[in-house]
Amino acid sequence: MRTSVHIYREGGEDISDDQLIQQIKSGDGAAFRQFVQKYQSYLLGVVNSVLHHPKDAEDVTQEVFVQIYLSLPNYRSEGLKTWMTRIAVNKAIDFKRRQKRQREELTESIEGIYASDALAAESAETPVMEREQKSQVRRRMREMPGNYRGVIEAYYFEEKSYQQIADEQGVALKSVESKLYRAKQWMRKHWGEEPW
Repeated sequence: MRTSVHIYREGGEDISDDQLIQQIKSGDGAAFRQFVQKYQSYLLGVVNSVLHHPKDAEDVTQEVFVQIYLSLPNYRSEGLKTWMTRIAVNKAIDFKRRQKRQREELTESIEGIYASDALAAESAETPVMEREQKSQVRRRMREMPGNYRGVIEAYYFEEKSYQQIADEQGVALKSVESKLYRAKQWMRKHWGEEPW
């Protein structure tokens, strides 16, 4: 036998989750705010258990509530917490996949940053030039699209090889090379003709 979890509104009126959901479906904004208040901590905990990053978890939890609101017309009053938990976990997994894709795209974009300058790397002035490049890139990182930053950091500042980046991200070496190349093109387009 299914039991309804109860909440309490101002004035002591006892309302079940099912009644609250019906009020939300009928367009009661206050009912949805009450619903969010009741389940926010729970869903934030679910999302954070997947992401392990409180700030990202807060953002994703907002997406979860939007999805719940949009999906309520299809909710069949069977296992509210299970239904919401499934939405929260799926949103968190989607977020992680998006982040991974963005890191992969960035890695592929930067392949040509040093590849085109391989001959210059043998000259005596190369260490000074590399330091200046790093300094310029670090100063201007905020201008760069988010999907390019991770691979730039890994390659320029953490000084990881293409192979190390590929291994860490679980992608092919060619994928890293491609991302580095695209990032280099973006930098040339937006930052001028410096030897990126």
